[in-house]
Amino acid sequence: MTDVHRTVEAIWKIESTRLIAAIARVTGDIGIAEELAQDALVAAMERWPQDGIPENPASWLMTAAKRRAIDNFRRGQMLAQKHGEIARDLQDQQQRLGEAMDHALDQVIDDDVLRLIFTACHPVLPMEGRVALTLRLVGGLNTAEIARAFLISERTMGQRIFRAKKALTEADVPFEVPRGQELQRRVNSVLSVVYLIFNEGYTATTGNEWMRNALCDEALRLGRMLAQMIPSESEVHALLALMEFNSARTAARRGEHGEAILLPDQNRSLWDYAQIQRGSASLGRAQQLGGGSGLYALQAAIAACHMQARTAEQTDWNRIVTLYNALLQTAPSPIVALNRAVAVGMAKGPSAGLAALDAIASPESDSPLAGNHLYHGVRADLLMKLGSITEARRELQCAISLTQNLREKQLLEVRLRQIDSRG
Repeated sequence: MTDVHRTVEAIWKIESTRLIAAIARVTGDIGIAEELAQDALVAAMERWPQDGIPENPASWLMTAAKRRAIDNFRRGQMLAQKHGEIARDLQDQQQRLGEAMDHALDQVIDDDVLRLIFTACHPVLPMEGRVALTLRLVGGLNTAEIARAFLISERTMGQRIFRAKKALTEADVPFEVPRGQELQRRVNSVLSVVYLIFNEGYTATTGNEWMRNALCDEALRLGRMLAQMIPSESEVHALLALMEFNSARTAARRGEHGEAILLPDQNRSLWDYAQIQRGSASLGRAQQLGGGSGLYALQAAIAACHMQARTAEQTDWNRIVTLYNALLQTAPSPIVALNRAVAVGMAKGPSAGLAALDAIASPESDSPLAGNHLYHGVRADLLMKLGSITEARRELQCAISLTQNLREKQLLEVRLRQIDSRG
């Protein structure tokens, strides 16, 4: 891949959400909007290596999307009734469509991306389809990245996204933020989407960088907007607290050369304590609203335990185990069980941690965790603490082979070299 192609991909990660939202405002159909945006991306991949990166990439992409839209009009591939209010004459339709798209990107208001999320989270879709489709549209994530987030195959996720887009088109779902009871019904799926976007930014599943700050920033922005829009919803404040706490550690999570630094090794003086205070205020608000035992409130409380410890050694791991026990009751999942095993290992010793880990999966099992690099990395750490060097080395090698992020791979390779130096 050339440097220009990498630049195109980087710009796409930043601009795709606003581009899709802007086109959807004109077309009223997010399926068509994504297709036009993808066509613009293809055009950029073809032209920019020859012509150079334009001064205003977003405007260039919108212009390319506009040309594609007009071409579709000419070939009759866009349904006339969707744009019948623009004009009766096809030529006038083309002109007015072009003018609308010329101005759409500049006219995107603050909650357009939020409209995009709520539209993709329409009840006509199953929950898994809402979350997956919105991650693709809003986060700019590819199908493989979303599949890893859900611990399912890329093919299955691709089919899920296709069905979701088809269902939205067939139901003629409007591009809007719902109101009243309809708004409340869609809040949970929207929160799931925002959190998954944040997580992809916080620890990228693929690529050469440990983090994607733009995604974290976007998720935080959306979380803050939701807290203003729905101030009485406790889990909105809880999710915002969780993201604020985690984001506060950003400066300490990377070394001088971009290498990953895990929580126990971080320089806590680099944490953003103003952001930690904002997170504490949001968590307090969630608890005041009676949501202390919710999914995000429990995770935020776990994060708060880390925030309150002046050193890694002062972390209240027994409290964290208790919170993970509650979280497993509220929202059981393989990843929650994995994190609980880590906490048990810290609170009660590596033998107890390994027992907790083996209770949920084994390296030879068909559990989704057995194919997850985090599982093998945790198992390697516990085995190393127990002195089982040969087994720990094997687990680390497995984790390295499964890792798709360069920085995570480098981190695991350092640990492997440390084991080899002991041998």
